[in-house]
Amino acid sequence: MGVASSPVVHGYPHLATVRAAITALHRRLSYDGLHGYATSVLPVDVAFADHDDLHLGAQRVARALVQHLRLPDARMVVGFREMQHAASVELAAGPEYFIELNDRFRGHRRDIGAALAHEITHVLLHRLDLSFPGTRDNEILTDTVTTYLGAGWLLLDAFREDAMTSQKLGYLTPEEFGYVLAKRAELFGEDPSPWFTSPQAWPAYTAGAALARRDGQQPPLTAAGWAGRRRYAKDRRHAQEHGGAWADAGSPYAFEPGPDGLRVRFPCPTCHQRIRVPVRGRVRARCGLCRTVLECDT
Repeated sequence: MGVASSPVVHGYPHLATVRAAITALHRRLSYDGLHGYATSVLPVDVAFADHDDLHLGAQRVARALVQHLRLPDARMVVGFREMQHAASVELAAGPEYFIELNDRFRGHRRDIGAALAHEITHVLLHRLDLSFPGTRDNEILTDTVTTYLGAGWLLLDAFREDAMTSQKLGYLTPEEFGYVLAKRAELFGEDPSPWFTSPQAWPAYTAGAALARRDGQQPPLTAAGWAGRRRYAKDRRHAQEHGGAWADAGSPYAFEPGPDGLRVRFPCPTCHQRIRVPVRGRVRARCGLCRTVLECDT
């Protein structure tokens, strides 16, 4: 697990990989499995006071995260040493896993839960046999899954920045953490904002939440705005006049010929799996992966 040095990168440079990670998680856990994580880990379960014993406290927080991530037979042994990265975990067959945290956490105990959440999610993904090729994309997958399964608000809350210093744990930007948190909040009807202690966490969350809302406001969804609907009508007309096939790298939708006429392909705003529906005006579609019902005007 990495820890950012100043300055912190902002924005959405990993958004495509984040969305692919959300889709992959939905596919791997299924609808029922994913809804087993409908409640986030609570601050009281991962609180770490300055007077707590360092090693006993770390073990206690690790146990709480193991239980939250539904790894009942996994035992975490937590140690501290000087190292370049924030933390690392030794992945093996289990049931005992060794996590090492950077010595800096001896003096920053409030962030131990965030570091452990990321590393224990590595164990979960290892057991699920879910991974992305390449270290960078696999770490983005881990951050995304940590957040989507209810422990990643800790990672966003570990982000702090002022005129002189900055700290960020994980590989996602603060706004990307906010985006994934907002996607989770929409799915489970949850509000993580009362849990933030970092002054910088809330603005990052609201920025990510605004982008998450826009996922549900793209054509052909009926919630799309006037400008989007007008652009969609123009692209649809172009597709109809040129044999049915139309796609643009910057567009969230594409047209293609189907057995019964023109079809439009677009991502589900919840899980980002591609959905195909016929172009025939008002259509109600149901995502086969996350079961979201979508109102469309094709």
